Amino acid sequence: MWWYGHGMSGWGYALMTASMVLFWALVIFGVVALVRYLGRGEGPTASRPTPEQVLAERFARGDIDEQEYHRRLDALRDRPRPLVKP
Repeated sequence: MWWYGHGMSGWGYALMTASMVLFWALVIFGVVALVRYLGRGEGPTASRPTPEQVLAERFARGDIDEQEYHRRLDALRDRPRPLVKP
């Protein structure tokens, strides 16, 4: 019957083991890739504030005065403004 001389050799067991590990690795990789792809959907995205918004926040907190705010805002917008001495 089947157990007389037609059994798998050591190479057969090694190939079976390697193919089973490869199969499960591909299945796990596929599931992880699918979850990451589907999780990337149309969720809320965190947008970075513009430099002008950061400057306005610093002015609102009192980190910089009005003259400094206007000077830096003009520099961001690339418009020269006459320098006024306090």
